[in-house]
Amino acid sequence: MLTDINGPEDLRSLSTSELCELAAEIRDFLVAKVHRTGGHLGPNLGAVELTIAVHRVFTSPTDVVLFDTGHQSYVHKILTGRRSDFDSLRQAGGLSGYPSVAESVHDVIENSHASTALSYADGLAKAFELNDRGDRRVVAVVGDGALTGGMCWEALNNIGAAPDRPVVILLNDNGRSYDPTTGGLARHLAELRAGGQNNLFTSLGLEYVGPIDGHDVSAVEDALRHAKALGRPVVVHCLTVKGKGYEAAEQDESDRMHAVGALGTSSGRTWTHAFADEIVEIGASRPDVVCLTAAMLEPVGLRGFAARFPDRVFDVGIAEQHAVTSAAGLAMGGLHPVVAVYATFLTRAFDQLLMDVALHRLPVTFVLDRAGVTGPDGASHHGMWDASLLPVVPGLRLAAPRDPVRLAELLREAVDVADGPSVVRYPKASVGADVPALRRVGHFDVLSEVSEADVLLVAVGPLAEPCLAAAEELAGHGVRASVVDPRWIAPLDPHLVKHASAFKLVLAVEDTTSTGALGARLGQALAGGDTTVATFALPPRFLPHDSRARILRAHGLDAAGITTSVLKRLELRASA
Repeated sequence: MLTDINGPEDLRSLSTSELCELAAEIRDFLVAKVHRTGGHLGPNLGAVELTIAVHRVFTSPTDVVLFDTGHQSYVHKILTGRRSDFDSLRQAGGLSGYPSVAESVHDVIENSHASTALSYADGLAKAFELNDRGDRRVVAVVGDGALTGGMCWEALNNIGAAPDRPVVILLNDNGRSYDPTTGGLARHLAELRAGGQNNLFTSLGLEYVGPIDGHDVSAVEDALRHAKALGRPVVVHCLTVKGKGYEAAEQDESDRMHAVGALGTSSGRTWTHAFADEIVEIGASRPDVVCLTAAMLEPVGLRGFAARFPDRVFDVGIAEQHAVTSAAGLAMGGLHPVVAVYATFLTRAFDQLLMDVALHRLPVTFVLDRAGVTGPDGASHHGMWDASLLPVVPGLRLAAPRDPVRLAELLREAVDVADGPSVVRYPKASVGADVPALRRVGHFDVLSEVSEADVLLVAVGPLAEPCLAAAEELAGHGVRASVVDPRWIAPLDPHLVKHASAFKLVLAVEDTTSTGALGARLGQALAGGDTTVATFALPPRFLPHDSRARILRAHGLDAAGITTSVLKRLELRASA
C-alpha cells in the first residue's frame, strides 16, 4: 500500500484495516532504509500511527505541523511525498534527517534542537490570528523528553493564556528521550497515565484529552478531531512505545535504537570512548568531581561514570541552561562539576556560562562532544561555533586535544582549574594515533621543526595530523614548515605569540568558523610586525550534511588543501 501514498490526501480514503496494513509497511520500510543509511530509527517507529492520524485530520500545508524534535519526522516525510528519497537519507545532497524547508512545503521549521516547537506554534497561531487566517491550525508533535526543556514551559505559559487561540499539542509520551525521562515531569505524566486527576496542563489553561493509545490510529484520530473542534489550546496525550514493531529496538533498554549507524560500518574507538574512560579515572581520584548531562548519558560517554558513581551524576533532562546554572550551584557548594554536552547544544546556554559561571569565577568544566564538523546530522549539529564564541568569556580556558593522550592530559588540567570555567572540545570521529611532541614551550607543543623555517602551521586539535602531512608535502616544494599544537586555544598563550613572531607566514588551521578563531586572535597579537598570519578555518555560514571527511576536504582542511593554501599565501606575500 505504501507505494500508493504520494501525499496526505491519499490517506483519507483508507479503511481502518488498510491503515493498520500501511503502518506495518511503513515500519518495514523504515527498518530497511535507516539500517542502510544510518539515522534515527526508534523515535520514528514509535510515531507511525500518530503521524498518520495527524495527516488524516489536518490539512498540511494549510495547517502547520511541527515536530519536536525533528528527528521523529521520518514518517511525516514518507507521507508527504518523499518516500523515494530515503535511499539518500543523511547523504550529501540527499534527504535531511530533520524537517527541511528546502525539501517540502510541508516542512516549516528546520528544528533539531529540542523544546522549540511550542514557541514556534505560539508565534504562528498569533500570526494567523492577526492576519485573519483562522482557517489555518497549528499542530505541534512534542515528545515527553523534549517537554523537560524550559522553553516548552515558557511557551505553554503563553499558549494557555489565550483560550480562544487554537493550538493542538500532540504529546508523544514514550517515557524516554535517549534514556527514560527523568524528574518531576516524568512522575506527573506517569500519574496521568494511571488516571490521576491533578493536571498541570489544565492548571495552565489548556484542555487535556487522554491518555490515548498512540498506536491506535482510530483512537488518535478521534481525539485529534475532538481537539480540533474545541477551537482552543489542547494537549492530546498519546502513549507510545519507542521502537514499536521492531523487536530489536523494543528490547534495547539502553536507548531503544534511538539512532543507528549504517549496517556494516564501525567507527572503532572514538573520542567519546576516550573521554568516558578518563572521566571514570578522574572520578576515582577526585571525590569532588560530579557530572551533569542533558538527557544524553550514553551519547556523551557518562554511562561508565554513572555506573561507578551513581550519586555523582545528574541527568537534568533536555535543559542545557538549567544544567549550566545548576553546575554553578554545585561549584558554589565546593564540588567540581563536569558538564558533558554536544558542542552545538552549549550555545543554548551561553548566557548561563557567561553570567552564572564565569562572572562568579566558578570552577566548572565543560566537555564538548561533537565539536567542529559532525557530518550527516547537518547544519544544526555541526559544532563549529563554540571555539569562536567562547574566547570572549572572561577567564575561560579552552582546550583542543590532538589525540587521546592529550585528551586525558587536558581533561585533568581542566578539572584542576579552580578560578573559572574550563572547556575541552573534541570531534565526532574515531581517534587517530598518538602524536608525540618534540618539546613543550609554555602551554604549546612543538610537533615538527626544521631549521630556518618560513612557515608555521598552528594545528588546532585533531587537525595536527593533516598539518604534519602538509609539512612533509611542502618540503617537496622547497618550503620549510614547522608545526605546533597550541593545546589551550584560549586565552592566547604569550609563548605562542613570541614563537610565531619569528616566522614569515603563520597559518592557523582549525575546525571552527573563521570569525573569532584562534588565527584571528593571533593575527591581532602580531599586527604591525613582519609576520603574516592567516586563518584557515570553516566559513561563517551553515554547512549542509555530509560525512565529516568530505566536508573537511571540501573546505581544504586536509593535507592537500593545507599545502595548497600555504603555497598560495607564500605567492601572495612574495608579490606584495
